[in-house]
Amino acid sequence: MDPTDDRHPEPLGAPRLGIVGAGRVGRALAVALRAAGVAVQGPVGRGAVPADCDAILLCVPDGEIPAAARTVAGAAPLIGHTSGATPLTALGTAAGARFGLHPLQSITPGARPEDFEGAGCAVAGSTSEALAFSAGLARRLGMTPFEIDDAGRAAYHAAASVASNFLVTLHAAAETIAAGAGLEPPEARALLVPLLRRTVDNLAALGPERALTGPIARGDHATVAAQRDAVEDVAPQLLDLFDELVRHTHALTGREVPA
Repeated sequence: MDPTDDRHPEPLGAPRLGIVGAGRVGRALAVALRAAGVAVQGPVGRGAVPADCDAILLCVPDGEIPAAARTVAGAAPLIGHTSGATPLTALGTAAGARFGLHPLQSITPGARPEDFEGAGCAVAGSTSEALAFSAGLARRLGMTPFEIDDAGRAAYHAAASVASNFLVTLHAAAETIAAGAGLEPPEARALLVPLLRRTVDNLAALGPERALTGPIARGDHATVAAQRDAVEDVAPQLLDLFDELVRHTHALTGREVPA
């Protein structure tokens, strides 16, 4: 079954969903799903059990999923979690039908319902009905569901971390290096973020190889060497990171790294 196919209906036309976990994900999903017409109970705190629900969604840290699943076992026909990396087997065999719902989106405090719109959503189900339910919730939020099985979860989640979490780390490094030009972090951020946005737009339109610009793409080894000297002077703790990024960027261009 293809969860992206709208011909496969949700098994429940008007689902009643309980959410366990009042962190940023649980709160954001509760608000967004209510806005989308889903009857939501919660989010309730860990250890609480939503009652009279068609499904319960666990929005708890990965390590707490098994214990939370045992707590709510039998309370609803469907039990799911929002982890990108944790397999459905973590929900245990007493959970009944199991599903996964992982929004491929950065969720920060104060997230709005519209923040989910247009994002991808990794879905999974231990049965076709559970998969259809998860995909239906994703579509109600305006997301595009795609199926990820347990074997592919670690690679999927690693890709998401590289694209999102590591991007934040790289930008923090850029702000640190910009101090060598006399730019305070807020000023560097204001100047670099528009560049970052345009780079992401180019990446979406052109792909990595064609979106790449700068001295490595031009084969300007002297400029890269000057950049390296500056990093070594201003932020020596970032030199290993710089060297690795240069090496991988050279590989992206298909050129050899100069000796």
